[in-house]
Amino acid sequence: MLFDLLERLSALTRVWFRQHPLLADLQPVQLSALLYLSRCNRYSNTPLAVADYLGLTKGTVSQSLKALEGKGLLSKAPSARDKRSVHLELTGAARALLGAVMPPAFLSAAAARMGADAQQLEQLLGDLLRNVQRDQDVPSFGLCRTCRFHQTVDGLPFCGLTHEPLSHAEAELICREHAHPLEEA
Repeated sequence: MLFDLLERLSALTRVWFRQHPLLADLQPVQLSALLYLSRCNRYSNTPLAVADYLGLTKGTVSQSLKALEGKGLLSKAPSARDKRSVHLELTGAARALLGAVMPPAFLSAAAARMGADAQQLEQLLGDLLRNVQRDQDVPSFGLCRTCRFHQTVDGLPFCGLTHEPLSHAEAELICREHAHPLEEA
Protein backbone atom coordinates (compact mmCIF):
# COMPACT_ATOMS: atom_id res chain seq x y z
CA MET A 1 0.00 0.00 0.00
CA LEU A 2 2.79 2.48 0.87
CA PHE A 3 4.53 1.81 -2.44
CA ASP A 4 1.26 2.31 -4.33
CA LEU A 5 0.68 5.66 -2.62
CA LEU A 6 4.21 6.90 -3.25
CA GLU A 7 4.08 5.75 -6.87
CA ARG A 8 0.73 7.47 -7.46
CA LEU A 9 1.95 10.75 -5.94
CA SER A 10 5.09 10.54 -8.09
CA ALA A 11 3.00 9.94 -11.20
CA LEU A 12 0.75 12.90 -10.44
CA THR A 13 3.79 15.10 -9.93
CA ARG A 14 5.30 14.00 -13.27
CA VAL A 15 1.99 14.75 -15.03
CA TRP A 16 1.80 18.18 -13.41
CA PHE A 17 5.37 19.00 -14.52
CA ARG A 18 4.74 17.75 -18.08
CA GLN A 19 1.58 19.84 -18.39
CA HIS A 20 2.96 23.03 -16.88
CA PRO A 21 3.39 25.57 -19.69
CA LEU A 22 6.62 26.99 -18.24
CA LEU A 23 8.20 23.53 -18.25
CA ALA A 24 7.25 22.49 -21.80
CA ASP A 25 10.84 22.79 -23.07
CA LEU A 26 12.39 20.71 -20.29
CA GLN A 27 12.84 16.97 -20.12
CA PRO A 28 12.08 15.44 -16.67
CA VAL A 29 15.78 14.71 -16.05
CA GLN A 30 16.64 18.33 -16.84
CA LEU A 31 14.08 19.59 -14.35
CA SER A 32 15.38 17.15 -11.74
CA ALA A 33 18.91 18.44 -12.27
CA LEU A 34 17.75 22.05 -11.89
CA LEU A 35 15.83 21.22 -8.72
CA TYR A 36 18.86 19.50 -7.23
CA LEU A 37 21.24 22.32 -8.18
CA SER A 38 18.88 24.86 -6.64
CA ARG A 39 19.16 23.09 -3.28
CA CYS A 40 22.78 21.89 -3.12
CA ASN A 41 25.86 23.50 -1.60
CA ARG A 42 29.24 24.43 -3.08
CA TYR A 43 30.63 20.95 -2.38
CA SER A 44 27.80 19.30 -4.28
CA ASN A 45 27.25 21.31 -7.46
CA THR A 46 29.36 19.17 -9.79
CA PRO A 47 28.25 16.95 -12.68
CA LEU A 48 29.28 13.84 -10.72
CA ALA A 49 27.20 14.91 -7.72
CA VAL A 50 24.18 15.49 -9.98
CA ALA A 51 24.62 11.98 -11.44
CA ASP A 52 24.95 10.44 -7.96
CA TYR A 53 21.94 12.30 -6.59
CA LEU A 54 19.71 11.40 -9.54
CA GLY A 55 21.04 7.84 -9.78
CA LEU A 56 21.83 8.26 -13.46
CA THR A 57 24.88 7.62 -15.63
CA LYS A 58 27.45 10.35 -16.15
CA GLY A 59 26.66 10.30 -19.88
CA THR A 60 22.94 10.91 -19.39
CA VAL A 61 23.61 13.70 -16.94
CA SER A 62 26.30 15.24 -19.16
CA GLN A 63 23.88 15.50 -22.08
CA SER A 64 21.18 16.95 -19.85
CA LEU A 65 23.55 19.54 -18.39
CA LYS A 66 24.73 20.49 -21.86
CA ALA A 67 21.11 21.04 -22.93
CA LEU A 68 20.43 23.18 -19.85
CA GLU A 69 23.50 25.25 -20.58
CA GLY A 70 22.30 25.70 -24.17
CA LYS A 71 18.93 26.91 -22.88
CA GLY A 72 20.64 29.53 -20.74
CA LEU A 73 19.58 27.88 -17.48
CA LEU A 74 22.99 26.72 -16.32
CA SER A 75 26.58 27.93 -16.37
CA LYS A 76 29.81 26.07 -15.67
CA ALA A 77 32.82 27.45 -13.82
CA PRO A 78 36.18 25.75 -13.32
CA SER A 79 36.88 24.66 -9.77
CA ALA A 80 39.30 26.91 -7.91
CA ARG A 81 40.71 23.86 -6.09
CA ASP A 82 40.81 21.26 -8.85
CA LYS A 83 41.18 22.64 -12.36
CA ARG A 84 39.93 19.33 -13.81
CA SER A 85 36.45 19.71 -12.36
CA VAL A 86 33.68 22.26 -12.83
CA HIS A 87 31.00 23.70 -10.64
CA LEU A 88 27.50 24.24 -11.94
CA GLU A 89 25.52 27.39 -11.22
CA LEU A 90 21.92 28.15 -12.02
CA THR A 91 21.35 31.32 -14.02
CA GLY A 92 18.86 33.98 -13.03
CA ALA A 93 16.48 32.58 -15.64
CA ALA A 94 16.62 29.13 -14.03
CA ARG A 95 16.02 30.54 -10.55
CA ALA A 96 13.06 32.56 -11.85
CA LEU A 97 11.64 29.47 -13.56
CA LEU A 98 11.91 27.34 -10.44
CA GLY A 99 10.48 30.15 -8.33
CA ALA A 100 7.43 30.23 -10.60
CA VAL A 101 6.71 26.50 -10.48
CA MET A 102 7.92 25.32 -7.08
CA PRO A 103 6.46 24.04 -4.94
CA PRO A 104 3.78 22.55 -7.19
CA ALA A 105 0.49 24.35 -6.60
CA PHE A 106 -1.51 21.13 -6.27
CA LEU A 107 0.82 19.88 -3.54
CA SER A 108 0.81 23.16 -1.60
CA ALA A 109 -2.99 23.29 -1.70
CA ALA A 110 -3.33 19.69 -0.52
CA ALA A 111 -0.86 20.24 2.32
CA ALA A 112 -2.69 23.38 3.40
CA ARG A 113 -5.94 21.43 3.59
CA MET A 114 -4.22 18.82 5.77
CA GLY A 115 -3.12 21.40 8.33
CA ALA A 116 -0.85 20.04 11.07
CA ASP A 117 -1.10 16.54 9.60
CA ALA A 118 1.04 17.76 6.67
CA GLN A 119 3.92 18.55 9.03
CA GLN A 120 3.63 15.14 10.64
CA LEU A 121 3.54 13.50 7.21
CA GLU A 122 6.68 15.38 6.16
CA GLN A 123 8.48 14.18 9.28
CA LEU A 124 7.35 10.59 8.73
CA LEU A 125 8.41 10.63 5.08
CA GLY A 126 11.80 12.00 6.16
CA ASP A 127 12.12 9.13 8.62
CA LEU A 128 11.16 6.67 5.88
CA LEU A 129 13.77 8.13 3.53
CA ARG A 130 16.53 7.94 6.16
CA ASN A 131 15.65 4.32 6.90
CA VAL A 132 15.76 3.39 3.22
CA GLN A 133 19.08 5.19 2.78
CA ARG A 134 20.62 3.40 5.75
CA ASP A 135 19.30 -0.04 4.74
CA GLN A 136 20.37 0.34 1.12
CA ASP A 137 23.70 2.04 1.93
CA VAL A 138 23.11 4.96 -0.41
CA PRO A 139 24.38 8.51 0.10
CA SER A 140 21.96 10.61 2.11
CA PHE A 141 22.49 13.97 0.39
CA GLY A 142 20.98 15.55 3.49
CA LEU A 143 20.85 19.12 4.71
CA CYS A 144 24.15 20.42 6.05
CA ARG A 145 22.62 21.41 9.39
CA THR A 146 21.56 17.80 10.02
CA CYS A 147 25.01 16.31 9.34
CA ARG A 148 27.22 14.78 11.99
CA PHE A 149 30.05 17.06 10.79
CA HIS A 150 28.00 20.25 11.19
CA GLN A 151 29.30 22.42 14.00
CA THR A 152 28.89 25.94 15.31
CA VAL A 153 32.05 27.98 15.77
CA ASP A 154 31.84 31.54 17.08
CA GLY A 155 28.10 31.46 16.46
CA LEU A 156 28.45 30.53 12.78
CA PRO A 157 27.99 27.23 10.94
CA PHE A 158 31.20 25.30 10.36
CA CYS A 159 31.94 22.06 8.47
CA GLY A 160 33.97 19.69 10.60
CA LEU A 161 34.75 17.54 7.55
CA THR A 162 36.24 20.27 5.34
CA HIS A 163 37.25 22.51 8.26
CA GLU A 164 35.67 25.51 6.55
CA PRO A 165 33.26 28.15 7.80
CA LEU A 166 29.79 28.14 6.25
CA SER A 167 27.12 30.77 5.89
CA HIS A 168 23.76 30.33 7.57
CA ALA A 169 22.23 29.86 4.09
CA GLU A 170 24.70 27.06 3.28
CA ALA A 171 23.65 25.16 6.39
CA GLU A 172 20.18 24.81 4.80
CA LEU A 173 21.48 23.27 1.57
CA ILE A 174 21.96 19.67 0.44
CA CYS A 175 25.47 18.25 0.76
CA ARG A 176 26.77 15.12 -0.95
CA GLU A 177 29.16 14.55 1.98
CA HIS A 178 26.26 14.44 4.46
CA ALA A 179 26.42 11.77 7.14
CA HIS A 180 23.58 11.10 9.57
CA PRO A 181 24.52 11.77 13.20
CA LEU A 182 24.10 8.11 14.13
CA GLU A 183 26.26 6.77 11.31
CA GLU A 184 29.83 5.70 11.84
CA ALA A 185 32.55 7.51 9.93
